[in-house]
Amino acid sequence: MRDRFPVLVAALWWGSLTTIGFLVVPLLFAHLPSPMVAGNMAAKLFAAQTWVSVACCLALLLVSRPKQAVAQYPWAQAAMVFILGGMLLALATQFGVAPRIVARQDLRLWHSVGTLMYALQWCCALAVFWHTLRHDSDPEPSESQPTAG
Repeated sequence: MRDRFPVLVAALWWGSLTTIGFLVVPLLFAHLPSPMVAGNMAAKLFAAQTWVSVACCLALLLVSRPKQAVAQYPWAQAAMVFILGGMLLALATQFGVAPRIVARQDLRLWHSVGTLMYALQWCCALAVFWHTLRHDSDPEPSESQPTAG
């Protein structure tokens, strides 16, 4: 179970981004009576998604290396930039872009920036998911193994 945990967390992160961004929010705008009502609900869902993303990234960081080991697992070495990038994108979107959208400041610009940042976060989550799947069967790093360099 321990070796599958990163795969499950990465799947939760990517799957939740996919569900909220590509299914639930478009359905809100299609079925709620006004764009204002849909926008308010979407803002709440995106805020909740931020915390799901942060929790998933923190969990992945915490399990990125074995206890008492110096080296990270192979999946973590390959995915670290995407984990950190995705977490930073989630926080920057929530605290930098979302307030401007809610305040309706230059709505077209900030909505475009937010959409781009969400799409980049989705790509980061997909890359992490891919790396955890690809390295799922890799052995744990060993301190007794020689390192290159």
